[in-house]
Amino acid sequence: MSNPVLVEVTRGNLVESRHRGTVIAVDGDGKTLFALGDTDGAVFPRSACKAMQALPLVESGAADAYGFGDKALALACSSHSGESEHVELATEMLSAAGRDVSALECGAHWSFYQKNLIAQARTLEKPSALHNNCSGKHAGFICACCHSGTAVEGYAGYDHPIQQEIRGIMESLTGGLLTRDNCGVDGCSIPTYAVPMKGLAHGFARMATGVGLAAERARASKRLIEACMAEPFYVAGTDRTCTRLMKAAPGRVFAKTGAEGVFCAVIPEKGIGIAVKCEDGTTRAAESMVAATLARFFAEDPEVKAALMAQANHSMSNWNGIHVGDVRVTEAFAS
Repeated sequence: MSNPVLVEVTRGNLVESRHRGTVIAVDGDGKTLFALGDTDGAVFPRSACKAMQALPLVESGAADAYGFGDKALALACSSHSGESEHVELATEMLSAAGRDVSALECGAHWSFYQKNLIAQARTLEKPSALHNNCSGKHAGFICACCHSGTAVEGYAGYDHPIQQEIRGIMESLTGGLLTRDNCGVDGCSIPTYAVPMKGLAHGFARMATGVGLAAERARASKRLIEACMAEPFYVAGTDRTCTRLMKAAPGRVFAKTGAEGVFCAVIPEKGIGIAVKCEDGTTRAAESMVAATLARFFAEDPEVKAALMAQANHSMSNWNGIHVGDVRVTEAFAS
């Protein structure tokens, strides 16, 4: 099955680029509400599934034991920009468990946020693992291990107890079988698994609704999603798409990006889970796809729908501020 063109990028009066992709929205029972492309195909969700990976932090009791509020829980689900607030909070999370940056196994990279990047380049010899966009997630893993008495060293490995637990959680939520056969290594060194698009969306719908989940997991899922919606800056950062999508409908939308053109989202009040994948891995197209998909479920709220569609369809300017073209979703979203 050939996936449809879902996003076009224009220059002048011509289409310069076209992006094919897959979109699916389902409810807690797994009923498909909207779909485009091959939704049975498997994708690596990458960082889009971090809220699922953060469940052990809450379910183990570690989050309560260490006094974590919404900001820390949001950071545990984040792909943050490495801004000072993110680095400081990741440091505090590790400190709560008696650990420091040396425990992180995610590797180091410079901040994604240009102002911080410039400041870091001026003042630091090199970045630390705290600047890694996944340091909040990894801090959550370490805290869960420390609280349960599990050895921390090697926590990023496939066979470590925390990764085994996460594997079981994701299987339970998505209905997919996760083994070494469909496992890769993520950018931050933990395992990442290819799962069917529909299963991924259904997993998030179940987190939003609690359908088919044990009471403890349903509570933990709701707590994480609500924390992210309450503190969108700590999920991403300044002017990041995740942050902007959640600010477009405060407390009503959860959104999380993943590498290679993946996005997941939740509309808790409607019990809807969403997954999108840009076939060629382009982030700008995935951002437009998820914004347009979210917008279709806010038809009764024109202001929110317009704000989301403004992110789906937007102009591009060059360095002199001259309008050069547009990013826009195709008519496929009008179906």
